[in-house]
Amino acid sequence: MSPRRTPIYDRHVAAGGRMVEFAGFQMPVQYSGLTPEHLAVRSSVGLFDVSHMGEVRVRGTRAAQTLQWLLSNGVLRVKPGQAQYNVMCNERGGIVDDTVIYKLAEDDFIVCVNAANRDKDFAWITAHNPHPDVSIEDEGDQWVQFAIQGPRGPEITASLSEPEILPLKRYRFVEGRFAGVDGCVIARTGYTGEDGFEVFAPAEHGVALWDAILAAGEQHGIVPVGLGARNTLRLEARMSLYGHELSDEISPLQAGLGWVTKLRKPGGFLGSDAIATRAATDDSVLVGLVIEGKRIARDGMAVLHDGEPVGTVTSGSKSPSTGRAIALAFVPRALSSEGTPLVVDVRGRPAPATVYDGSFLDLK
Repeated sequence: MSPRRTPIYDRHVAAGGRMVEFAGFQMPVQYSGLTPEHLAVRSSVGLFDVSHMGEVRVRGTRAAQTLQWLLSNGVLRVKPGQAQYNVMCNERGGIVDDTVIYKLAEDDFIVCVNAANRDKDFAWITAHNPHPDVSIEDEGDQWVQFAIQGPRGPEITASLSEPEILPLKRYRFVEGRFAGVDGCVIARTGYTGEDGFEVFAPAEHGVALWDAILAAGEQHGIVPVGLGARNTLRLEARMSLYGHELSDEISPLQAGLGWVTKLRKPGGFLGSDAIATRAATDDSVLVGLVIEGKRIARDGMAVLHDGEPVGTVTSGSKSPSTGRAIALAFVPRALSSEGTPLVVDVRGRPAPATVYDGSFLDLK
């Protein structure tokens, strides 16, 4: 089957985007280049087309109870106008996907899921919905989603938004008009470690809104940003990516997501018992690594201790913001303390590394 295209595919091509297949879509990996796009987001503002992400609409008087069971966080405490980060788990305690939910009303939620998992997640939610009176609909093709990220992102978003959005705190949103288009969701969320907003809008208005955002941000040097810089930005901010740090076999506790894994919430959630049981035996945990020298750790490379393989790199790159080589990796718990010396096997050559707990953006 041919890759799908987002509604603004032609805009990507016209802007010189280098198109690649990703999660079943043709998406731009870069425009002017990964490093300048990355640094534009850190210093000013960048615009991302993330319309390949999926949206599952969950509605009904027991919609919150359905999501309370399917997701790991405390969904029942979320109020209208709030978003919440979650993981959805299987019966073995592995991660089906990580998601952000948006509560539009007491009986109405949007669940934003990863592009690669759109079909899988919709089928999973439908099959494991404990309340048949709750409606589950795949609305992925009905929305475009744009992320406006960076220090100038909020003011650019505000210039196009009704009502006022600057007072919103992180993980809050409003429904309103954006660039003259009604029926939009404007959320102070993002995947870069910077301030900014994500805008959900009816798909038929995608091209007009993309153009309007670029026009509004022109004076601030806004640039379109591809998947390459999106990956390095999230890695610097230590944000996990499904298929790398998260998978059907990895528990949220192994992945450092205990803060959204509410094992004691009333009634538990799908997979909670398995996660609690695995906590005593799962030895591998996710850590940050800072690599000495110029060698770059890449996905799948072995992590060594005393010359023996003990773990695996899940994501790695040179940090455009700091110039340092950084990575995320799973290693045994006994080797996970900050400062622990390890080695990454970079194509047969040893690259000394150190376990690092902080934000990679704080590296000197």
